[in-house]
Amino acid sequence: MAYGDIIYGLLEYSADGQPQDEPQLEVPYLMKYLPEYYLGVPEMEQLQASAGAECGGLAYAMADSDGQKILESATWGLSRWEQMLALGTDTGKSYATRREMIKAKLRGSGTTTPEMIRRTASAFSGGDVEVAEVPDAYSFEVRFVGTLGIPANMAGLIQIMEEIKPAHLDYSFVYSYTWWDSLKQLTWNGARGGTWNELRVYE
Repeated sequence: MAYGDIIYGLLEYSADGQPQDEPQLEVPYLMKYLPEYYLGVPEMEQLQASAGAECGGLAYAMADSDGQKILESATWGLSRWEQMLALGTDTGKSYATRREMIKAKLRGSGTTTPEMIRRTASAFSGGDVEVAEVPDAYSFEVRFVGTLGIPANMAGLIQIMEEIKPAHLDYSFVYSYTWWDSLKQLTWNGARGGTWNELRVYE
């Protein structure tokens, strides 16, 4: 089993595939655990309020730390994932972009195969991807068939692709766009409301 396969099992998702909710700081009311005769005693209430704040802060820190172990909820912990996978850390990029790079690197660990390249490209496109080998030209095509247009983080995909592909192979990308027949339902006024690039990915 490859190192990446082991790490890949650590990826967890919420029910809708979105990042897990961030932990909330909750301060427990500790006075309810004491005998009633302590109620209204200022010194005891201050003591328990201070202890409750500490307990709440500790619980938050533990939940936040646990969240960094899951890629979809990691924030400040993304740098640890990047370091583990020998990726550069660029805090100027969004969390979503950095997670894409990490997921692609995880999927690209091990022996390079068309299936591994397909999984890696899928992490960037968010849709189905096909990989077509062109043996005579020592190359392969990455076809984005599940989404229209050019994926947002192509620079990241190219970076990962250069790392995982065999050195002797070239590659190219093939994008999907809207067929003219799909636009027949639009009136001229309806089409005029969009830009050329918007019409190219019209669904």
